[in-house]
Amino acid sequence: MQIPESELIITFARSSGAGGQNVNKTSTKAIIHWPVGKSFVLSEEQKQRIRIVLANRINSEDEMVVMSEEERSQPQNRELAIARLQSLVDDALHVPKVRRATKPTRSSKIKRLESKKIRSQIKEGRRNVE
Repeated sequence: MQIPESELIITFARSSGAGGQNVNKTSTKAIIHWPVGKSFVLSEEQKQRIRIVLANRINSEDEMVVMSEEERSQPQNRELAIARLQSLVDDALHVPKVRRATKPTRSSKIKRLESKKIRSQIKEGRRNVE
């Protein structure tokens, strides 16, 4: 599911950390705001799932905020932030397959008991005979 760039609000700010004098002059940190409720590409069920799974990343204005400041260039940070947002949304929309409980087979039960007997005999052989 691809989020169109028309739905993203992209701003730039000055990055923190090392980088010399360049860091004081250029705004390379990319900050992306994506209003989840206003998205046209998601159904209401998908929006609700994103709100539940990514609750700690969504602010009070129903916006998901992602930022990137790893690289020293604005376009690279912009692409990294978009990719991170896309990855988070894809992971949130993935519904895991429900696991059905099964019983162990007869042969697996027998193998388990046999290995326990062997281990028991090994340990019994270590005991001091008085």
